[in-house]
Amino acid sequence: MNSIKPRVIKDYDKLPLEIQEQIKLEYPFGFSDNLIRFTNKDGLIVSALPFETEDKYYMVRMTVGEAIKIVEDDDDFDDDGILKEGIKEEYANKYGEELEGMEVSEEEDSGYDDDYDDDDYDDDDADEEVADDDDED
Repeated sequence: MNSIKPRVIKDYDKLPLEIQEQIKLEYPFGFSDNLIRFTNKDGLIVSALPFETEDKYYMVRMTVGEAIKIVEDDDDFDDDGILKEGIKEEYANKYGEELEGMEVSEEEDSGYDDDYDDDDYDDDDADEEVADDDDED
């Protein structure tokens, strides 16, 4: 089955708590080193954190500075910007099955395709789903 997932661009603070927790579990060393850049529908270059669930593909809109601040202000991360071990275990128990098979190692992540364009995502503050119109995926 080759179904195409809806793609959503959304700010981190507008995501549901369970999605934020899953993102922390997927990126336990912080977000800033994992941001990608793409051109939005207005032709502006935007940075975002990619995150995939079973039913959606998220681009979590944030700058490097915002990514660092989110981690600094979050009590789930320690002073070095690393997800605390107890929190990591709690989220792994809570979401383990949902994230199984979706982990991306640093080696895999380094070759991440960051060639996103206007047709791939909608850059809107609303939780708008965007269908993939082209067959290049």
